[in-house]
Amino acid sequence: MRTIDGSSKQYAFLSGGGEIGQRMRTHDWAASPLGPLDTWPQSLRSMVSTCLNSPVLGTVLWGPDLLMLYNDAYIPSLADRHPDALGRPVAEVWGAAWEHVCAPFYHCLQTGEGFSQVDVELPMVRRGKPELTYWSFSAAPIRGEDGTIVGLFNQGLEITETVRRERERLQIEAQLQALNETLEQQIQQRNLELNQLWHTSPDLLLVIDFQGVFLRVNPSWTALLGYQPDELVGHHVNEFVVEDDHDETIEAYVLAANGGTPRVVNRYRHKDGSLRWFSWVAAPAGDVTYATGRDVTSEKGQAQALKRAEEALRQSQKLEAIGQLTGGVAHDFNNLLTVIKSSADMLKKPDLPGPRRQRYVGAISETVDRAAKLTSQLLSFARRQALKPEIFAACDRVKSLSGMMETLTGSLIKIVTDLPDEQLFVEADISQYETALVNMALNGRDSMGGEGQLTINVQRVEQIPALREQPAIGGSFVAVSITDAGVGIANDRFSEIFEPFFTTKRIGHGTGLGLSQVFGFAKQSGGEVTVQSEIGRGSTFTLYLPRVEKPAPPTILEEQEGVLEGHGTCVLVVEDNIDVGTLAVHSLIDLGYVPVLAANADEALAALEANADRFDVVFSDVVMPGMNGVDLARRIREQYHDLPVLLTSGYSHMLAHNGAYDFELLHKPYSIDQLSRRLRKVADLKRRKRIQST
Repeated sequence: MRTIDGSSKQYAFLSGGGEIGQRMRTHDWAASPLGPLDTWPQSLRSMVSTCLNSPVLGTVLWGPDLLMLYNDAYIPSLADRHPDALGRPVAEVWGAAWEHVCAPFYHCLQTGEGFSQVDVELPMVRRGKPELTYWSFSAAPIRGEDGTIVGLFNQGLEITETVRRERERLQIEAQLQALNETLEQQIQQRNLELNQLWHTSPDLLLVIDFQGVFLRVNPSWTALLGYQPDELVGHHVNEFVVEDDHDETIEAYVLAANGGTPRVVNRYRHKDGSLRWFSWVAAPAGDVTYATGRDVTSEKGQAQALKRAEEALRQSQKLEAIGQLTGGVAHDFNNLLTVIKSSADMLKKPDLPGPRRQRYVGAISETVDRAAKLTSQLLSFARRQALKPEIFAACDRVKSLSGMMETLTGSLIKIVTDLPDEQLFVEADISQYETALVNMALNGRDSMGGEGQLTINVQRVEQIPALREQPAIGGSFVAVSITDAGVGIANDRFSEIFEPFFTTKRIGHGTGLGLSQVFGFAKQSGGEVTVQSEIGRGSTFTLYLPRVEKPAPPTILEEQEGVLEGHGTCVLVVEDNIDVGTLAVHSLIDLGYVPVLAANADEALAALEANADRFDVVFSDVVMPGMNGVDLARRIREQYHDLPVLLTSGYSHMLAHNGAYDFELLHKPYSIDQLSRRLRKVADLKRRKRIQST
C-alpha cells in the first residue's frame, strides 16, 4: 500500500482532521469507488476539508451510493461501526436505522432542497444492543464543478443524553410544581420521597428566599460547581452568578416573590474559576422559592459551534454567488469593450472613407449606451440606482406603452389590457417603471417563442402575498400583472429567475438582467415582484408598488428647449478624475462655454470665495475624495443661494438611498449634448429667479 506524505500540499485539504484525517491519508482509496486521493475533484476536497475541521458531527455523503466521509466528532455516535464505516455507503453502515431517516436525504439529493430536522427519534443497534436514540441534523446539497448535485453535506448533534436528562428534569419540575399547589398538606406524606429526590437528582436543587439568599442546596452543587453547602447557604445568589447575568437573576426571584414562576438561563462561576450555563425553573411556595437548574453548558457550546459552521457555509455560498456575478459582468463588458476597441482602432486609419468612419463612430456610441444600460440594470438589481420618484397613474403608463410593446414583441404577439375604471396612483421612478414592464413583456414573449397572447392587468390590492419565506405584507398596493401562455417555469427555479445573469436562453440571446432589474426596482420602491407559473401553461409576473393618493395639479412652468451652444456661460467643473474633467472642459469650450476646472471640493470653494459672481452654474461629480459632491452642493446653496448646481454620478450609495437632495442630477455616462442641455436648464432657472426677484 502506498504511503502518502501528510505534509504534501496536494493533500493539504486533509490537514487538521485529527484521527479521521490521518486514516484518510493512509487509506487505500485506489481500491474504492472514490479512487486515489489525487484524483478527487475540488468540490469533494473542499467539503471534506470543511467536514474534518467542523467541531460538530459531520459527514460528506458522496456520489449516488452516498459514500461516508466523516469527522472525529462523529466517532462516538458510530461506536463499533468505526472505522469500517469510512468510505462505505451510508445504507450499509446504518442498515435499518438509515431506512427510518433516508427519505429527506434522497429528496435533497434529487431536488437540491436542503433540510433541517430536530428531536428525531431513531431506534438503532450499537455495540450489539438495541437502543432508542435522538438526533437533530441537517443536510445541504454539494454541487460539482459543472453545477450538478454530486453529494450531500450532513451536520448534526446526537441529543440522546440531553433528551433523557430533559425528561428527568421535567419530571422533577412537575413534582416541584405539585408541591406548590398543596405544599402544607403534602409535606409529611412526601418528605421521604423529596429527601431521596433531593439527594439523588443530577440537577441543582435550591430553596431561596425572596431577597435572593440561599436557604438550602442539594449535593449536586458540590458535584457541578465545587462548592460545599456551607459555602452557599446564607449567601446571595449573585455572589456566584457572573455580573452580566445579575439583572436577569434578580428579575427571576422578584417575579417569584410576586407569585410568578420564572424561567431563566444564567452563568455560574465554578469554584475553579470556569463558567457553567444553567437553565432554571422556579416556583414560589409560601415565603420561599423552590428551583431546579439543569446544566446546559454542553448544549450551549454545541449550538454555538453549529452556528459558526452554518455561518461558514453561508459565507462560502456568498462567495460563490459573487464569483458568478463577476463572471457575468466580465463576459458582457468584455464583449462591449471589444466593439469599442475594434471601432476605435479602425478610426485611427487615415484613409478611412466617411461613411465607414461614421459607422464606427455610431457603433462606439451605441455600445456605450448598451454598457450604461447594463450598469443601470445591475444597480437596479442591487437597489443602488439613484431613482427619481414621481406620482403618476399606473394605468396611463400601461396605455402609453402598449404601442411600443407591440413593436418590441412582434406582430405575432397579441397584447390584451385589463385596466380598472378608477385611477390608481403610485410614486416611483417612471423610467424604471416602464423599463420593468417592458422587461416582463419581453420575458413573456420569449417564453412563447414570439407567438401568442400577453395579458396586462392592473388592479388595487390590500396586501402582498407571502413569498420567499416572508410573511404577507398588508397595505394598499397597485398590482401590475403580465401573463403569458408560454412554456412555464418549474417551482424549483423561482428563487433563481430574479438573479442577475440567470437565463434559460441560448448564448447571445439575452443577458439575464431583465427580471433582476424588475426585482431591484420593486424592492427599492417599497414593493415586490412575484411569479406564478405551471409547466406548459404559462406564467404570471406581478409587480407590486405602494398606492398613493392623487397628486395636486402641478404648477406649469414654461420650458425652453435646450440648445447646444454655451453663449459664454461660465461653468465651474468639479471633477477629481483628470481624464473626465479635461474632456468635459475641452468639450464645453468647443460648445461656447467658459469652463473652470477644480480637482476637488476644496479647490471649488476657493474659486467661489475668490469670485463667485463670475460663475453661472456649478457642475460637480458626487463621488470625490474628501468632501463629496452632495455636501459641496449644500455648502454652495447655503453660501451662494442663487448659484445653481448640477450633480453627476455613475453610482453613489448616498444617492441610491436618498435621491439627489433636490439638486439636478445627470447620470454617467452622458453625452456632451445631454450635458449642455442640463447646464442650460439649471442656468435658465437662475436667470428666471433673478427676473422674478426684480
